[in-house]
Amino acid sequence: MTASPPTLDLAPALVVLPGPRAGLADGGAARMLRAPDARDLFEHGPVLVAHAAMTARRLNLSPPPRSPRLFDVLELHAFVRPAAFCAPSAVGLATALGLREPHGAAEQAQTLREAADALLRELALTPVPSREEALAIAETLAKAGWSWGPAVIGALRSVPVGNQFRGSGLDVWARLVEWEDQAPPGEAGSRPIDPERAGERLTELLQRSGLEEVREAQATFAREATFAFQPREREGEPRMMLAEAGTGVGKTLGYLAPASLWAEANGPSVWVSTYTRALQRQIERESRSIYPDPKERARKAVVRKGRENYLCLLNFQEQINGAQLGNGDLIGLALTVRWARATRDGDMTGGDFPAWLPTLAAVPPSVQASPANLVDRRGECIHAGCQHYRICFIEKAVRASKRADLVIANHALVLTQAAFDGARTARGLKGDNETTSLKRIVFDEGHHLFEAADSAFSAALSGAEAAELRRWIRGPEGRGRRGRGLEARLLDILGDREGARGAMSQAIQAAAALPGEGWSGRVAPPDGQINPIGPIENFLVAVIEQLRARSGDRGGADLGLQCDARPATDLVRERAPEAAKALAAIEAPLLALARALEDVLDEDAEHLGASERARIEGALRGLDRRARMTLPAWRSILKAIEDDDVEPSDSDPDFVDWFEATFLYGRVVDAACRRHWVDPTEPLRAAVLSPAHGVLVTSATLVDPALEDPFALAEMRTGAARLPTAPKVLRLVSPFDYENNAKAFVVTDVNKEDPRQVSAAMRELFLAAGGGGLGLFTAIRRLKAVHERIAAPLADQGLALYAQHVDPLEVGALVDIFRAEEDACLLGTDAIRDGVDVPGRSLRLLVFDRVPWPRPDVLHKARRLRFGGKGYDDAVARARISQAFGRLIRRADDRGVFVMLDAAAPTRLFSSLPEGVTLERVSLVEAIEATGAFLAKKEA
Repeated sequence: MTASPPTLDLAPALVVLPGPRAGLADGGAARMLRAPDARDLFEHGPVLVAHAAMTARRLNLSPPPRSPRLFDVLELHAFVRPAAFCAPSAVGLATALGLREPHGAAEQAQTLREAADALLRELALTPVPSREEALAIAETLAKAGWSWGPAVIGALRSVPVGNQFRGSGLDVWARLVEWEDQAPPGEAGSRPIDPERAGERLTELLQRSGLEEVREAQATFAREATFAFQPREREGEPRMMLAEAGTGVGKTLGYLAPASLWAEANGPSVWVSTYTRALQRQIERESRSIYPDPKERARKAVVRKGRENYLCLLNFQEQINGAQLGNGDLIGLALTVRWARATRDGDMTGGDFPAWLPTLAAVPPSVQASPANLVDRRGECIHAGCQHYRICFIEKAVRASKRADLVIANHALVLTQAAFDGARTARGLKGDNETTSLKRIVFDEGHHLFEAADSAFSAALSGAEAAELRRWIRGPEGRGRRGRGLEARLLDILGDREGARGAMSQAIQAAAALPGEGWSGRVAPPDGQINPIGPIENFLVAVIEQLRARSGDRGGADLGLQCDARPATDLVRERAPEAAKALAAIEAPLLALARALEDVLDEDAEHLGASERARIEGALRGLDRRARMTLPAWRSILKAIEDDDVEPSDSDPDFVDWFEATFLYGRVVDAACRRHWVDPTEPLRAAVLSPAHGVLVTSATLVDPALEDPFALAEMRTGAARLPTAPKVLRLVSPFDYENNAKAFVVTDVNKEDPRQVSAAMRELFLAAGGGGLGLFTAIRRLKAVHERIAAPLADQGLALYAQHVDPLEVGALVDIFRAEEDACLLGTDAIRDGVDVPGRSLRLLVFDRVPWPRPDVLHKARRLRFGGKGYDDAVARARISQAFGRLIRRADDRGVFVMLDAAAPTRLFSSLPEGVTLERVSLVEAIEATGAFLAKKEA
């Protein structure tokens, strides 16, 4: 029966832009609203909004709890279109629903009413996955007090509904498809790939994408990239290639062409690794030209991330059970149920989960329906012992990746997994088995490979990490805390094996020496009354004392304190052995427990079922990471401090150790002793490059043209310089007309140390561009100071301003809004530059507040000494400027202006800008006039 669209009676809609500037739509003509009136409407309602917490912040109110009078249209979108993308704003809703783009607060308010109307009518006509299931969850939401409950139920009951669905609808695990195991795929082959065939495959892919013309540079890239897919000649000598392909060359399809050919002939699998989540999804979308059929693509092109990114159904069930008893956010969880039923792969961080959903209302962090509470961040997975094991999103992803032609992963997963597998292999054990043998790897965003290796192969003994280890061993010790300790995970596996049970008990007892609940308040309390418990907390107190004695001004709360670990103070040297002894007392029984589980796998092999074996192997992975990697690394750091036999000034040590304290709101929230490789490409070579058969490292900003050998730095930072044979190199310049489509200015008369001058400059530049401006800062406090000064003036001119560290949204959601709202502006730290992929007018102006020099911390100083002194500083800054500029021009018809508000910026730092871009040093007035005139040509 055809649904009859419901008769709708919507509340007034309110949109508040920075300033604040408010618009109201209540059925008549949309109009502007005074801030006091907007505040009154928001507080007393009923009212439609898009992102209640953001609206409250702009009205200088606290984020509100959910209320029957507060109708957040984003929540309605999450119900009607689960797992469908939507930028969290009125403009984002308009874009998602195909409505006309609104401009200004009043038009956006009218759009909110139109969006709510469209969503309810869509729900009445085509509810997913079925009317009955949607209705069951809607009724559960209505009972929980969800403001949209009556309207949603009315829409769903606009046609007669069967009664075959029973229950609340919250038990989504009862309706998910189980994974099916298959025989191992075997080792990958070594058949060579013909370069001409790669060119032909590229042509096929372009035609399937609707692009008839083959760009010569892209065809060259595809043919040359086959080098990395040829058979290697000798063990430990992969066919390694470094390829810079400027923006617009089309490197993604350029390497997917030979990669797909190799996988078809030899697979599985080619692993394509990226640095950012956004590029992972972009590559998956590009793979549609290889596998047009969605079902085939789901098998052949699999996105893989670490286990901590996927929804854990056991955690989800526990949260839902608690919420049904009144301890949790039942509405947020029910909306997440809708997502879990529709999601492609259960990825909560960068996948199809709406990251803005947990931020809409004031909900205590401990009970939010957020990734922090619903993924397995602590390694507590019980694997085959879990009742949801057969439908587990993580297990599905692991199994799918073993048979896929293309595994689209990220640097963090690839490198941390390689570090773990390498450590196990060195002891004669098999790897984790969560990644297949990585014979062919493409590292896209290869300019980040050094940083990724630095993170993967480092160690940190911190209060937070030590407390997390205690929780992993002992389980939750506070009231109402979620989680499972060793005993809950392993007791039934150990059975009557007294030795193993004894080892577990010893580990649980010894872990009491680790920092417990409230540790930071004991080691660094605001009132100064230090009260540490146990040897690790005692050591952290000594670390903090050394930091305060040796560090200068911390430079603001966003930097914290740092100092060399050695020479250590007497107090640190006195307490380091006590801490090391406590860690050894934990390590020994954990090793004994691991050996006991290995004996079970060996001695009971003929009796163990697949489920039991999987559970034991899962437990061994967690024990291995902690007992054979983490704890020995921590003890090694403490031993070096105790011996104090290496001065920080010694030439070229392999490692650099330092102390660090992290601050939040002016108080210490974590303290750590860190150890990093001075050159992390050494473990990168050993664990990843040498075992591989072919490695392609590519990026739009890989080379440094200021060097005599432009690839020299790239070879050093990717580990290629450590291989026996030199890599093949390729450089293809961007085809874009930068001379006519881009301008670059250094402003010579703005004092970068004066926030008023920087604010005025950025405000006037954004206004001259008519929006579409991205401001990049090297310090959070300077970003906040500029935001405070320019938000209202921009709003007066109809330009919305968003800001990282100010608005209650994570970076990805802010970028989504910035992309959707063509005339919006965005402020972010320098780190945001790699997460911005905004083609078109939405990004037409990029402004740096100052040169993005590397922070001269302990680690960077050691590397500067190793890698070339001031020239290394220049290379890092030059690369950051080049990468940021690459965000500005994403398409052939893009037009953009790059501005540096740092008169002292050396010209040599801009040598990596694309050919055709001329750097001009001008006054602020000249920069403003030139920006407006240049961008106006595009409009004309």
